[in-house]
Amino acid sequence: MNRIVKKELPTQLWSAWGAFRLTRSTHAKPSLRPVSDHARSWLNGDSAAYFESSYVDFTQNPRSVSAPLRQLFEEIEREEVAHGATTSVQSTNVKELISQYQAHGHRRAKLDPLGYAQSVSDSSTVKELESATNMDARILDKTVHIPNNTYIGAKIGVLTLRELLLRLDGIYCGPIGTEFTHLTNPEEVDWIKRQLEVERHAFVDENRKKWILQRLAAPSTLESFLEKKYSSEKRFGLEGCEALIPCLDVIVERCSQSGVQTLVMGMPHRGRLNVLANTLEMPLKELLALFDAKLKIPEQLSGDVKYHLGFTNSKLVANTGKKIELVMLPNPSHLETVNSVVLGRTCAEQFHLGDTRGDKVASILIHGDAAFAGQGVVSETLQLSGVSGYSVGGTIHVVVNNQVGFTTNPDTYRSSAYCTDVARTINAPVFHVNADDAEAVTFVSSLAAEWRAKFRKDVVIDLVCYRRRGHNEVDEPSFTQPAMYKLVSKHPRVFKQYADKLIKEKVVDHNWIAETQKSYQNSCEKAFADSEKITVLPPSLWENSSATSESDRSVAATGVDEATLMQIGQALSVPPDGMALHRNLKRILTQRKDMLSKRMADWALGEAFAFGSLLKEGVSVRLSGQDVERGTFSHRHHILHDQEVKGKRMSVLNRVFENQAEYTVHNSILSEYGVLGFELGYSLRRPRRSLVCWEAQFGDFVNTAQCIVDQYLSSGEKKWGLQTGLVLLLPHGYEGEGPEHSSARLERFLQSCDDDEDVCPSAEELANPHFAQNQLRQCNWQVLNPTTPANNFHALRRQLALPTPKPLIMMAPKSLLRNANARSSIDEMLPGKEFQCVITDSSVQNPASVKKLLLCSGKVYYDLVKRRQEDGLQQQIAIVRVEQLAPFPYDRIRTEREKFRNATVTWVQEEHKNMGAYSYVKPRMHALMARMDNGCPQLGYAGRAASAATATGNKNAHSIQKEQFLREAMSL
Repeated sequence: MNRIVKKELPTQLWSAWGAFRLTRSTHAKPSLRPVSDHARSWLNGDSAAYFESSYVDFTQNPRSVSAPLRQLFEEIEREEVAHGATTSVQSTNVKELISQYQAHGHRRAKLDPLGYAQSVSDSSTVKELESATNMDARILDKTVHIPNNTYIGAKIGVLTLRELLLRLDGIYCGPIGTEFTHLTNPEEVDWIKRQLEVERHAFVDENRKKWILQRLAAPSTLESFLEKKYSSEKRFGLEGCEALIPCLDVIVERCSQSGVQTLVMGMPHRGRLNVLANTLEMPLKELLALFDAKLKIPEQLSGDVKYHLGFTNSKLVANTGKKIELVMLPNPSHLETVNSVVLGRTCAEQFHLGDTRGDKVASILIHGDAAFAGQGVVSETLQLSGVSGYSVGGTIHVVVNNQVGFTTNPDTYRSSAYCTDVARTINAPVFHVNADDAEAVTFVSSLAAEWRAKFRKDVVIDLVCYRRRGHNEVDEPSFTQPAMYKLVSKHPRVFKQYADKLIKEKVVDHNWIAETQKSYQNSCEKAFADSEKITVLPPSLWENSSATSESDRSVAATGVDEATLMQIGQALSVPPDGMALHRNLKRILTQRKDMLSKRMADWALGEAFAFGSLLKEGVSVRLSGQDVERGTFSHRHHILHDQEVKGKRMSVLNRVFENQAEYTVHNSILSEYGVLGFELGYSLRRPRRSLVCWEAQFGDFVNTAQCIVDQYLSSGEKKWGLQTGLVLLLPHGYEGEGPEHSSARLERFLQSCDDDEDVCPSAEELANPHFAQNQLRQCNWQVLNPTTPANNFHALRRQLALPTPKPLIMMAPKSLLRNANARSSIDEMLPGKEFQCVITDSSVQNPASVKKLLLCSGKVYYDLVKRRQEDGLQQQIAIVRVEQLAPFPYDRIRTEREKFRNATVTWVQEEHKNMGAYSYVKPRMHALMARMDNGCPQLGYAGRAASAATATGNKNAHSIQKEQFLREAMSL
C-alpha cells in the first residue's frame, strides 16, 4: 500500500471504483439484476482495499490478478498514457459512474427507519463502501463535464466530482431508492430521471410542512386513543407506518387534480381502521361503535370483524375543490384476495362511464410486504394490468413494508432482494422510501400518482417501515424478533421526529403542536361519546350502494319474440361480407342456418339468443375466461378471424341491432383465481344492467379460484351486503376424460348453500304461487345443471329478472354441445315461456302405472333415456330432470311425486356417491317424502361408488362403471 501513497492512482481507476462501489449491495440478499460487462469486471472485490491492492499487484506482476481485473487495469493504463494522469476525469467514466448510481443507488439508500436491515448485513462492507467516497481531494475537486444521461448540473454543464457525487448520493442513496432503469421505454426512464434529479429538490413551503405534520398527527392520535380505550382489542393498528395516511392523501389529491372522480381501493387489515377514518373520512363515531360487542347486526347479515369491512364516501379534496368518490372494498383475512376484485370493480366503473383510458376512475392497492412477495394472486393481478379487457389504466400499489411477516423474517419469506421484485415483471417502476421521512414519502406519492396519470401504467411505492406491536395488539413479537423489537422500543414515532424537525426549522412551535394534538384528541373523545348512542351496525358499512334491494319485485318474464331470435340467429349463421373464414367455420355457420330453418337451436345458439336479446334490451353482456371467444370445445365462435388478413377480427354479437348495448368477450390470461376475482369485482357494479359471465376452461379448474368462491361469491352478501349476479359457467360431465376433466365439484357448491336440509316447507308454503320467487330472494346463490338450450337461455335471462341479484353456478355441457338430442325448439323460448326448475317426463302415458321414478340432473338424463328405450321400459320408468338443484324446488318435486305416486324414487347421477348432488338431494327428499307419505321412505341411489378421485382415468373402467349404474337405474 506504500506504493499507492507514493504514486497517485489513475483517475480512471477511481471512477471505475466509483461505479464498482455501487454494485455492492448493502442488502443481505443479492440482487438478481443483470449488470453490464464493464461493471461485472469488478464485482468480485470485497472492499476498497482489495480493489486498490489488486492494482498494486498488477503493477508489479500483471498475471497475479484475475483476467477481468487485468483487462480493466490494462485499459486504464492505456488511457493514462494516451491522455495523461493530470487531465480532468474522463466523460465516459463520469457517464458510467452516473449510470451506476441511477441503476444501483437504491442498494445503498437509507431506507430502514430502524437501521435494522443494515445491522444484520455485512456492516464492514457498508463502512468500506461509504469510505470510498472520501477519495483523494485532488481527484474529488477535479472538474467534471456533465454527460447527457443526467439532469444534474445540466444548466451549467460542469461540476466538481465532489459535488456530483454528493448530489448523486442524495438523490439515489438517500431516503428514496428508485428502481427504474429496467424499464424498456426510454421516455419513461427519462421522465423518472428528470423528476428525481430536478423536481426532487423543489422547495417544500411552510404550509405544506404544517399540513404533513397535521396528517401525521391524525393517525398517531387515533392509534393512541384506540390503545387507551381498547387495549385488549385486536385492531391491527398502523403504528410504525403512520406515513401511509399522508401518502394516500397526496395520491388522492394528485388523482383529483388529473381528473379522477372515483378511486377504488383495496387493502389488508393492518391500518385499515385508520385509513377508513382518516382517508375515507368515515364518521369516527361509526368506526368506534364497531368496538362495542353489543352492537346489533341487521337480520339479513352475519357480519364480519371491523378490520375487514368496506366503506364508500364522497369527500371534498381541499386543494382541488373537487369531490372524489373513495370506494374501499371489503377484504377477508386471505391477504391479497381483494386485488383483482378491485381491478374488476374499477374496470366496470370505467366501462359504464365510457372511460376508455382510465381518466375518471383509478385504483389503489395497499399490500403487506410478506404477502406481496408470497401470494400468487399478486402476480396474476399484475399480469392483468396490460391485457386488453382487463387493463384499468394503471394501478398505484403501496406496500406497507413492516420488514417482517407475522413472525417470519424477510430472508425466510422471500428469495428476492426486495419484496416488490415481482412488480418488475410488468416493467413497473418501484419507489422504495423510508417511511420515517415524511417529506420523502409525500414526494414519492405525488410522483407515483403523476406516473399513473401520464403513462397509464402500474407503479409501486415501497413504504419501508416497521410494526410497533406484534401481528396484532395482543401478540408478543419479541419471541421471534428480539433484536428488532429492542430497536422498536427505543425508536421515536414519526410524528415526534417530524415535529422536532419543524421546531428546529422554526416552522412551528411547541404550542402549535400541542394545539394540533389536542384538537384531534377532542374529536376522538366526542366521537367516542356519540358512538355509545349507536346500537345497530351503521347502514353505510353494509348497504350495497350500487344495487337496490327490491323485496317486492317479481321474477320478470324471460321469453323473447321470434323475430328477435331469428335476427340474432341470422347474424351468427351467415358469413359476414369481407371476411375470409376458415372452411370448417363456414360449415359450422351452415349448420346453424339449417337449424334456424327448422326453428331449432343447439346450446351455442341458445346462449347467443340469451346474450343478443339482452343486448337489444340495453343490458351489457361480458363473457370472460380462457378461450371463451371461440369456446374450449370450438362451439361458440363469437369472434371471427380473417384467414388472410393478419389481426382482422369481428365481434358478431356487436353487429346485430341498432343502438344495442355492448358485448365484450375476452380470452383471459391462464388464471382462475385472479380472473374470477376480477369478474366478481366487475359484477358488483350495476348488477341489474349487466350480465357478467366467467367460464372455466374445464369446471375442474375452478378450485384454483376457491378463495374467491368461498370468501366472496357464496358469502359476500351475508357478510358485507355485497350483491352480485355473476354467472359461473363450469363445463361438467363424465365422458372418460379422466379425473381432471370430468367434475366441476358440484357437491362443493351445494354444500355452501345456506338452506337447512331439515326444514321442509309446509303444504301452505308450497302452495304459495310466489314460493319459488321467495326462495330466489332468500338464497345465497343458485346452482343449476340444465339439460336443454332453452332452459339455459331462460336461466341466463333470468339473472336480470330476479328479485335481487344472486350468483349463478351453472354446470355447463361438453358432449351435449353437439348432441342432436340436446336441442330446443324456438317455441320454448318465446313469450310466455320461462325457466323450468324441474322438467317432467311427458312421454309417460299413464303416470299411475309407473313403478320407478328416476330423478336426475344434467347430461346423465340422455344416457338414461337411451337405456330405457333399449330396455323397453318407457311406460314403467319415468325420468324427471331436476334442472335447479339450489334453491331446492320442493314445490315442483312435490308435484312430480304426486304425479307418480305409486313409484319408488331413485336418484341417479354419473358422479361418485360422495360427490355430485346426492348428498344434497337425499335429506331434502327424505324430509319431503316423509311429510307427503306419512312415513319415511328411502331415496334410492344409482351412480358410481364413493371414491377419492373424481373419475377414473381408464376408459374401459369408465364404461364399466357407467354400465353398472345404468343397469341399477333400470332394475325394477
